[in-house]
Amino acid sequence: MDRTEPRLEHTVAGGVATVVISNPAKRNALTAAMWQSLPVLLEALAADSSVRALVLTGAGDTFCAGADISSLGDPAGAPQGLAVAAEEALAAFPRPTLAAVRGYCVGGGSQLAAACDLRFAEEGASFGVTPAKLGIVYAASSTRRLVALTGPATAKHLLFSGELIGTDRALRTGLVDEVLPAGELDKRVEAYVRVLVSRSQLTQAAAKEFAAGREDRDAHWADQARRSGDTAEGVAAFLERRAPSFTWPSQA
Repeated sequence: MDRTEPRLEHTVAGGVATVVISNPAKRNALTAAMWQSLPVLLEALAADSSVRALVLTGAGDTFCAGADISSLGDPAGAPQGLAVAAEEALAAFPRPTLAAVRGYCVGGGSQLAAACDLRFAEEGASFGVTPAKLGIVYAASSTRRLVALTGPATAKHLLFSGELIGTDRALRTGLVDEVLPAGELDKRVEAYVRVLVSRSQLTQAAAKEFAAGREDRDAHWADQARRSGDTAEGVAAFLERRAPSFTWPSQA
């Protein structure tokens, strides 16, 4: 394989899937083919029962500089639909997702980072939502997701101006959850996802649905909790001062 070709790379190890956006010649900008391949990859990873968390990051010192405009033709047409489809597939991934951001996280990069459950960034990262620079109408679903993260004022600032903001403002406004010193991002992400993998998938799956606004599944999750035995195991492990051995979804 030509390592310089635009592509999505992925590995699965220790219960964690890592997806790497790689287009080094263009600061990891996403081509139309990369947008198309992401939902397919996510579907395969979701079907892998060994995957308990997913990390999205960029190759080298950049997360993603946006869409590769030269590959998209009319960026306001079908290619924008590809970006939204990829974003929605990431948001719907059934296990916890975390964007590990360094360098530029702009345009489509910010769109994907916002679709993750959590965002950890290295100091010096820059964030921007740039459709106003191209005369593109940002999708309603993407706009609502951005507003939910940052509040309407910051979302409007980003969308109206297309200006970049740094990690201080991104952290203050809720666009990112943690900011790490240079050289510390990978270590913190690795430690954090180990915690995620050790926790109850039942709790995580229900919380992810409820946080997304699902209001018709209370009875479903109560039934899952009763049938799985995870609650009894968690309490017993706490009292016995040992690590719990959760079994959901194998008994669900």
